[in-house]
Amino acid sequence: MRDFLTVVFCGAILAACGGAETQTENEPAGTINVYSARHYDSDRLMYDKFEEQTGIRVRFREMSSNLLFETMKSEGASSPADIVIAADAGTLWKFQDAGLLRPVESDVLNAAIPEKFREPDGHWYGLAKRARIIVYDPDRVSEEQVGEYGALADEALKGELCMRSSSNIYNLSLMSELVERWGEDEAGEWAESVVSNFSRDPRGGDTTQVESIAAGECSAALINHYYWVRMATSRSEDRRAMADATALAFPETGDGTHVNITGAGVAANAPNPDAALAFLEFLTSKDGQELLVSETKEFPMVDGVKLPDGLEELPDFIESAVALTKLGENQATAQTLYDRAGWN
Repeated sequence: MRDFLTVVFCGAILAACGGAETQTENEPAGTINVYSARHYDSDRLMYDKFEEQTGIRVRFREMSSNLLFETMKSEGASSPADIVIAADAGTLWKFQDAGLLRPVESDVLNAAIPEKFREPDGHWYGLAKRARIIVYDPDRVSEEQVGEYGALADEALKGELCMRSSSNIYNLSLMSELVERWGEDEAGEWAESVVSNFSRDPRGGDTTQVESIAAGECSAALINHYYWVRMATSRSEDRRAMADATALAFPETGDGTHVNITGAGVAANAPNPDAALAFLEFLTSKDGQELLVSETKEFPMVDGVKLPDGLEELPDFIESAVALTKLGENQATAQTLYDRAGWN
């Protein structure tokens, strides 16, 4: 059974990460502390496999990316974190921009991860991929009407769109990419037109949008692909029925489908940076990749890795070529454009 950390952190922020672990002052060599914004049982198996293969112990804390960020800032140079795992390049850019990640160089990582999916100086590396696509009701709209992101601004979809909040990092990163593709003016006009097509105020997560379409509240929405796949492969008949009532469009016109990542980096003040790098490299191995995506239903980053159940049903699609670093650099502009458009 895994050894748990013996020091209990106090304070409102840390109390929010129930079951969190941290490190004693005299941490033994060969132990790493993983700060993760993920919360999957398969990650526990992933840590166990790494321990089994390397002898390096893994201790982990799981909480939202915002709490991770605030926790590491408050801990400062004394932070016990060795590794940060988070969803979305925009989130990882935020950690980097705050000086919470250190650059690392690895021939293993550079060989396994395409250049477009890693930060140029090695502050973070993409380890799994997710596509932000359009889910729709095929009985109410045609695939041609939702075949590209720009189509969501068409007046023909007035009153037909459901969306989640603009402050959600997935929507922020998509808008950041559209700013890079189209420029601020066109991206801002798109956001205004999309807002005019809302069937209701933004609410819920990506799964909520699929549920709303299945319930007839709207006809189309933006989601990450894996939310739909999880529903389609669920043990729940009701959730499978919701997925069956909808269809997916992978926008390819222009620069292709917006693809983002789950990624990780070595903490700036990592007590054990060598072991942390070994863990990052493990995550590009067959075992690491399969465990990383098995439950999330993301796409593996490394070619030749078995796809999680349900992904084989999705069509091939063209991935956007926009550099992931732009998703962070354009983030403030993206939020400003959303705010001006009234996308709450």
